Amino acid sequence: MARLKQAMITALGILLITVYPNQGSAQLIGSSQVLEWQSPPPDHRISYGPGPQQFGNLRLPTGSSPHPIVVFIHGGCWLSAFDIEHVGQTEVAIAEAGYAVWSIEYRRLGDEGGGWPSTYLDVGQGIDHLREMAEPYNLDLSRVVVAGHSAGGALALWAAARGKVDDQSLLYTPNPLPVQAVFALAPAADLEALEERGSCGNAVGRLMGGTPAEYPERYEAASPMQLAPISVPQTLLIGGQDFVWAPPGRSYYHRAITLGTEDLRIVDLPDSGHFEMISPSTRSWRLVMSALKETFESMTPLGEADGQVR
Repeated sequence: MARLKQAMITALGILLITVYPNQGSAQLIGSSQVLEWQSPPPDHRISYGPGPQQFGNLRLPTGSSPHPIVVFIHGGCWLSAFDIEHVGQTEVAIAEAGYAVWSIEYRRLGDEGGGWPSTYLDVGQGIDHLREMAEPYNLDLSRVVVAGHSAGGALALWAAARGKVDDQSLLYTPNPLPVQAVFALAPAADLEALEERGSCGNAVGRLMGGTPAEYPERYEAASPMQLAPISVPQTLLIGGQDFVWAPPGRSYYHRAITLGTEDLRIVDLPDSGHFEMISPSTRSWRLVMSALKETFESMTPLGEADGQVR
């Protein structure tokens, strides 16, 4: 198994050297390191569906309950090579800061059934499963922040906008769980530009099954660029050394502001490349956690009766 994993890391590194470039800095965390990160066992591993990737890690804080919730969606170019394992330390650090963490695994490219529409449906189903988890684990559904990194950041923005998805779309859900804010780290939010560039081995084109011209209705239902404005508070964290993935996040920001989004901010992380912002051992992590605390302190808790924010 160790030999197989090392072979996978070596092969994937050939692809990712142009996806996550180091820009010559020995200090920046590279993709090969991320693939070797180990996850401490969660407090609970809970299935939200029957498939092998349809589960989540639940980590609970030690503070008083009911607990505010951070839904975390990991990234990795929507590729199966990057699984939930690499954000285990991220989950632990967020829980230690006083939040319940519900970190979702989901089908990705390379998994059976991964891609359109299952990748999105899994994320939505995983979030909605909080309704069943709230009572037994003392979770506060009125304080839910959906967070994600990279591809997961784009999925977090999508999750907050599910109430805007057309009822004829395969991604439509009649009663999605309301979320109160988005916390997107290096979000790969401009699906259209990423597809045009062929980023990550044309991951977006493979995820969506084709181009925006071929499947406009799919991009309308899935791309944050087309779902904007999303009227929940949004925080975008952008790495100052992240020269590949900062542009899609900033592109989303400018489009969302142009379309009238009011509660949207960028938090700049000057020392962060693409992965420093999810590593608790880095200088950037303090800024990340400060921004998360501000997100919870500034949001207005909502109840189920308020419905999905549109």
